[in-house]
Amino acid sequence: MSKQTPTELLPHIQAVSSALRQPDQPAATFRALDAAMKAVIGHKVLTVLLYHADLQETERFYSSDLDAYPIAGRKDVRPTAWTQRLLIDQQCYIGYTAADIREFFLDHALIHSLGCDAILNVPVVYNSETLGTVNLLHEEGWYDEGDTELAMTIANIAAPAYLQIRGAGE
Repeated sequence: MSKQTPTELLPHIQAVSSALRQPDQPAATFRALDAAMKAVIGHKVLTVLLYHADLQETERFYSSDLDAYPIAGRKDVRPTAWTQRLLIDQQCYIGYTAADIREFFLDHALIHSLGCDAILNVPVVYNSETLGTVNLLHEEGWYDEGDTELAMTIANIAAPAYLQIRGAGE
């Protein structure tokens, strides 16, 4: 699969926007986000995490591979350069190789077993607050800096779904 050209992007962006108006939220939005990211940027696995800044935890709300990454529980967020870049500075993180993934991810062996040695973590931000992340996994070298702005554009369309989850938890 190859990445989309700019003229082919609009239908995928519109699909995520349209999904926000559908019932079955936030699942409908996350399914559309999954499809758009797969078509436009590419991934073997996609997960959606809500960030609980006050508790320094993340919580998985969507997974394209429920066997490897089920919807359940929370994980502590460790203070690392990854945390700073993604959750505080609100910039994408690219792990280009298996070594990059090993540096920050405790589940690096699982990621590798899925045939994935590259990661693109995308912050979802609303009103200057990091709501969560969209995480894409693919083969080594798949992602590059040219993917980040487009990934953030698509991911941030889903911000209302993150806000709905957050509101339901309060």
